[in-house]
Amino acid sequence: MKLTASLAAIAAAIAAVSTAGAASAQDATFAFNVAGTSDYVFRGFSQTAEDSALQLGADVTVGNYYVGAWASNVDFGDETDAEVDLYGGYRTEVAGFAVDVGAIAYLYVGEPNRAAYNYVEAKLAVSRAFGPLTTGVAAYISPDFFGVDEVATYFEANAAYAVTDKLSVSGAVGNQQLDKSDDYVTYNVGAAYAITSNLIADVRYHDTDVDNLRIAEDRVVGTLKVVF
Repeated sequence: MKLTASLAAIAAAIAAVSTAGAASAQDATFAFNVAGTSDYVFRGFSQTAEDSALQLGADVTVGNYYVGAWASNVDFGDETDAEVDLYGGYRTEVAGFAVDVGAIAYLYVGEPNRAAYNYVEAKLAVSRAFGPLTTGVAAYISPDFFGVDEVATYFEANAAYAVTDKLSVSGAVGNQQLDKSDDYVTYNVGAAYAITSNLIADVRYHDTDVDNLRIAEDRVVGTLKVVF
């Protein structure tokens, strides 16, 4: 039951991409990325016990539909080895706003029995560009979240500013609401620089309002990503 709804949504997106691709294969675009990061931080929490991570991703877009997969090593202090995300959705524009509706399945390789790590989220994101400035908001909801929590929602406001064609600064603030664990606020701010058209360096500061938990403390993370 836990993965059924979002996997069905992702399957629908895959079917839509496949159908559109069959009708016009030349319109399909493929993108791949490989990244090395000093710490895999997700919503303010280190997923690698403050160690480095290697991350791989692939996306297929046909028209307004997209599907993709992404993976990273993780360290939860147990047998879990990696996180694999599967996602799909639909992007469009409404009255000048970019709209992204989708679903994400977070799957954990080596998850211990009864750990209940695997979960899914539905996503709605809206953004708008004002010259070099882009602002946006996003909402994620899960009917059965990671670990002991069940219904969970995450709301985020974000902004990015293109200083030059190679340098941009960006930040986000989010509120994670949980039905059993304590709610918390997280934020990040950083800068990205395109060393080449395929190589991007990012330096980012992360923090939360969670006290007395090392993996949620403030930290600076460096990431080098190759896109092709």
